[in-house]
Amino acid sequence: MKGRGMRKTMVGTVVSDRMDKTVVVVVQRLVKHPLYQKYIRKRKRYKVDDEKNDCHPGDRVLLIETRPLSREKRWRVKEILERGH
Repeated sequence: MKGRGMRKTMVGTVVSDRMDKTVVVVVQRLVKHPLYQKYIRKRKRYKVDDEKNDCHPGDRVLLIETRPLSREKRWRVKEILERGH
């Protein structure tokens, strides 16, 4: 890809696959509290493009940043790291 930097990637867990070609993924990260210096778990939900309808709830997936695909979708599933139960 000429003229582009590296695309951002994230690892998250699929929580919903009810939409067609879209999954909802929760990404969790640790953030240090500015005053108390304690680590807090922050979570964010992303709508992610799943072209083959491969992902199911519980799967750990690698996401990659992409162009806007719809009003809320800006990420795509690059690969499924491990299957859920």
